[in-house]
Parts: sequence; structure tokens; C-alpha cells
Amino acid sequence: MTYSEIYKEGAARLAAAGIDEAELDARLLLEYVCGTDRSTLLAHGDREIMVEACARYRELIEKRAAHVPLQHLTGEQDFMGLTFVVNENVLVPRQDTEILVEEAMKYLHDGMRILDLCTGSGCILLSLLHYSNDCEGVGTDLSKEALAVAQENYERLREERPDLKARFLEGDLFSALVCGAEHEIVGMNDADDVCMGGGKHDGRELFDIIVSNPPYIETGVIDTLMPEVREHEPLMALDGGADGLAFYRRIAEQAGACLNGGGMLFFEIGCEQAAAVRGIMEEAGFCEIQVVKDFAGLDRVVFGSWFG
Repeated sequence: MTYSEIYKEGAARLAAAGIDEAELDARLLLEYVCGTDRSTLLAHGDREIMVEACARYRELIEKRAAHVPLQHLTGEQDFMGLTFVVNENVLVPRQDTEILVEEAMKYLHDGMRILDLCTGSGCILLSLLHYSNDCEGVGTDLSKEALAVAQENYERLREERPDLKARFLEGDLFSALVCGAEHEIVGMNDADDVCMGGGKHDGRELFDIIVSNPPYIETGVIDTLMPEVREHEPLMALDGGADGLAFYRRIAEQAGACLNGGGMLFFEIGCEQAAAVRGIMEEAGFCEIQVVKDFAGLDRVVFGSWFG
């Protein structure tokens, strides 16, 4: 069977299953199986494909037809020009979240300390560290499985940037930061200090920037999400409580105690949550609050400054 023929078969199967962008997904899966690139279909569509490769491709097509996310099949997702490992234990990084990273980068200076709450794959924190110099980062998450993914991504990026300094802590938001508490710590060398030196006050770790893409889907809405999300991404990374705002309240109320004066808090939000999250931050004492839209013109990021 030729490259073009097996591609058309895969695209037809995905289209029949109601998969959005069936042709794109069919091509990407074929490239994944064959180790080819996007030009192969046009330039070498008549090349013969080995029987084993055809069988593997059809297997993946059937899984995608069952709405398993493409990224779970390939095990990777590009984000901020970097490639991150993903699986069923973390949210797949999305282009909308790049807006959060890009806004934080505008205020990130060399030598700053960054805290990423609900870190998941670590893509937000690791992107900020990759595109800065001499910064330190901590990511916290309740999921040990998610932290294992973040750790793997950290190790992969350190092959290119061995100077990256990141630490991933298991725990509930800020509680994971308590030095000496029995939280699992990954990503540190034995010689590293638990609090990475400095950045402490009264036993508390202090940061210059806190970022978070917390769970923000209303509990009652989760059953209406597309099956790729509802059935295959971790529920704890989606469910933001009855009104979707539970994590924004908790984070905003506690963030000031972990920020240096003039430090900043950045949130990714659902497109209809800007006014509510702005109000939560104002009530918690944040100033100079701004709302940033994504490329579709929808509210996507809210951030503000802390002056104590």
C-alpha cells in the first residue's frame, strides 16, 4: 500500500467518526508512525509502506476515532516553540495558555523566582525558565503522576539548558512549599538546598511571579465537554467547583504571603470569567489589575501586582 493510499484511508475513517480536522490528524499520525514530515505526502505519496507500519497506523487511527487525543497517541505536544511530553495524567498544553506565558515574560527579569501552581506537565514554568536567565522555578501539583511528567520535561530541557533551575513539589497549592513538610520533591540534586537558597522570609518561600492555569470549568459543565477532554484528561485539572472560581479564590487569598513587594500574580481564565477573577484579586489586595485577550479576541489572562 502506498503512503498516499493509507493516508486517505485514515482520513476517511476519522471523518466518518466525526473527528474535527480528520485530514490533519491522519497526516500527523502517519508522519509519527513513519518518521516522515509534512512534505512526504506531496513529494513521495507513491512510496510503499511496510505492512507492519500500516498495521500500526490503523491501530492508532482506531484509537483516534474513539476520541483518544492525538497528543496522547504521539506522546508529545509543541508549546512555546518547545516540545513537551504529555499523557493522560496532564492537560494537553494549548495555544491559549501561551498567552499566559507571553504576558508573564513581559515582566520577568533575570534572577527572578517563579511559582507555578497546578503545574501539570510543567510547560508554563519550564517555558518561562527556558526563555530567561538565572531564574529559579517551583511547580506544585496534587498529582504525583503529573509531577513525574513535569520532571521528565525538565530533564529533557536540561539537555539543552543544563543551567535551568526547577523544583517540583507534591501538595495542595501553597501547602507544598512548607520546607521540611513530607511532600515529595523531584527535580533537585542532592546537593541543592530544599529552598534553593535565598528567597525566604519568616520560613516562607517568596517569589517575584506566581503563575497558574488552575482548574476553572464549572462542575456542572464538565459532562458537556468534548469527549477528548471529558473522557481522557484528568478531572482534577478541569473541575473548578460549582462556579468554576474555587481555585482563583484560594490562590488569590494566599498569594500575597508568598510574593515579594511588587510581585505579580498571573492567571489563565475561562473566557467569561474576567470580571469575577478581577473582583477576587481586588478583594485580596492586588492592584493594577489587567485583562488580556487571546488571538480570538476572548478574555484569557488576568494579572495584577502585590504591594502588601
